[in-house]
Amino acid sequence: MTEPNFEGIGFTSRRTRDRLIGRLEAAGIGNPAVLEVMRQVPRHIFIDEALAHRAYEDSSLPIGHGQTISQPYIVARMTELLVAQGRLQRVLEVGSGCGYQTAVLSQLADRVWTVERIGPLLTKARRHWSQLKLRNITARLGDGFEGWADRGPFDGILLAAAPRQVPPALLEQLAPGGVLVAPVGDRDEQVLERHWREGSVLKSEVLEAVRFVPMLGGTA
Repeated sequence: MTEPNFEGIGFTSRRTRDRLIGRLEAAGIGNPAVLEVMRQVPRHIFIDEALAHRAYEDSSLPIGHGQTISQPYIVARMTELLVAQGRLQRVLEVGSGCGYQTAVLSQLADRVWTVERIGPLLTKARRHWSQLKLRNITARLGDGFEGWADRGPFDGILLAAAPRQVPPALLEQLAPGGVLVAPVGDRDEQVLERHWREGSVLKSEVLEAVRFVPMLGGTA
C-alpha cells in the first residue's frame, strides 16, 4: 500500500491549508491552538482519493455509508467550544466517522475515547490514526446513545451526529466542570448546543444553526 503524503501537494499543499485557516479565522475561529491543529492534521488522508482536491474547501464531503466528514468550520467551532478552558484530560467522541474529528481532538486532549456504530467506517478510521501514529485514541464499535460509562466521567463530550435531544446517559457521563457540545434536532432543523456542569448544576445554551446526519442507535 502506498504511504500517504501527509504534507500534500497541489490542492492539498501547505499553501492551500493556510488559505483554509484564513477562512476559519475570518469566520470567527480565534483559538490559536485549534487553528494550528486544523492546519497540521492532514484532512486529505481521511477522504477518498477522488475527492482529495476538495479536502481543504470549507465544506462537508461524503465518506460512504450515508455519512460525511464535517465542514472544517464546524469541526473547529465545536472543538473550540470544547477546549475553551484549555487542554482536556478525558474526551468522549460519539460518531468517529472517518476519524478526522477524532484526530483533531487527540491533539488537544490527553486521551480520547470514541464510539462508532458503522463497522467499516471504524476500520478506516483506525487505519488513518495508525498512519498518523496517534497513540492516545481508544475506539469501539457501539451505540453512541450509551456513551462509554466505564471510561467516564469525561471533561469533554462531542457528538458528531444529531440526536433529537442530548441522550441522558451522555449528560450523566459529564464530569463536574465538563463541557458537552452537540448538534440537536431533526433532519429539517438543527442547532448547536453547549451543555456544561457547574458543580451539580447542568446548564446549557443554543449557539447556531447547523446540519448533521441524524444520530442513530445500534450498530451496522
